[in-house]
Amino acid sequence: MDKYKPLIGISVGDPAGIGPEITAKALSLPEIYDLCRPLVVAEAEMMKEAIRFANLDLEVQTVSSPKEGFYQFGTIDLLDLKNIAGRIIKHKVISADMGKASFEYVKKVIKLAMAKEIDATVTGPISKEAINLAGFHYSGHTEIYADLTKTKDYAMMLMHNDFRVIHVSTHVSLREACDRVKKDRIYRNLWF
Repeated sequence: MDKYKPLIGISVGDPAGIGPEITAKALSLPEIYDLCRPLVVAEAEMMKEAIRFANLDLEVQTVSSPKEGFYQFGTIDLLDLKNIAGRIIKHKVISADMGKASFEYVKKVIKLAMAKEIDATVTGPISKEAINLAGFHYSGHTEIYADLTKTKDYAMMLMHNDFRVIHVSTHVSLREACDRVKKDRIYRNLWF
């Protein structure tokens, strides 16, 4: 029955931020494993440190592909990209190294989804400043997904239960957001 649960690729976000800890805490909940098969895309040593920091009773199992995961509560299945050494992570510090790593996590889950090796993606919080320092000039996840999937017409939707909101603008100044509120733009977003 487990093989019919969706396989979810989780990019943890900025290694120097709260994403690894949030991911570890989320995967310490047994009900997550009742719903899906989570695969973390990150660095093994970083996730082990997040588990220690959060004082959680979890193990990390590294895999080289999604099909190798066990997806059982108590063990985090992790695709280790080995982008950064755990010892160079300076928490709460914005850097190009952390920006590159977080971009690579997002890029990898998108690639896995496009290859149909996973069913969906979840993203942890990134530092847009760090990603830009690393040379990836995006204003957020939405634009990264659009670019890497070659999607021209896209929108960001926020959801809670039956309530859904699609932004008319994303990641721009308030002045520019106001300027973008045009009838045709609103109509276009209504069709998503």
